[in-house]
Amino acid sequence: MTTPFRDLYEDLQLSPNASAETVERVYRLLAKRYHPDNQDTGNAQKFAEVHAAYELLMDPERRAAYDVTYGQFRADTWRVFDQRSADDDRESDRQIFQGILSLLYAARRQNPLQGGLGSVSLEKTLGCPREHLDFPLWYLKARGWIETLDTGQFAITVEGIDKVTSREFEMSADRLLPESTAEGHSGARDERRHLSRHVS
Repeated sequence: MTTPFRDLYEDLQLSPNASAETVERVYRLLAKRYHPDNQDTGNAQKFAEVHAAYELLMDPERRAAYDVTYGQFRADTWRVFDQRSADDDRESDRQIFQGILSLLYAARRQNPLQGGLGSVSLEKTLGCPREHLDFPLWYLKARGWIETLDTGQFAITVEGIDKVTSREFEMSADRLLPESTAEGHSGARDERRHLSRHVS
């Protein structure tokens, strides 16, 4: 059984460009927060995840190898929509709705029980600052399509999966490609417009 890819930078709530000093400082803060001896915020699972991420990222050779895999994983998996087609706020919101649901769907497929993403990962992957995600996250949660896990990460619900896999959410086969490579496919733009009208 293939082990699901784990975003160690997300575990530590760090940028992939974080220095070793920053990794060390953030780790100490999170380790203190999640240590099982902490009666208020202790969490043994989170502590183990944070410690494992810290150990790997503080080893230069292991981190370099991980960064290669990390870059490939992001490039292959998370290219879900083309922001250049967002002509107005409503269109942008619809694309963000689609992006969030698609990302969380993929995360849930990889880990059905605890598959989720934190706000930092969503910001980095979708290229949106947090203030632009507040409304879409509120809307999707109010609809019952996403939920917040005990870890604080966002995850897609059964209702959200039904939405993503329904015909009204169906995307063209080239949805993961930049628009410039898909222009030769007849009807691709019209299909994207048709999809955006139904995600509401």
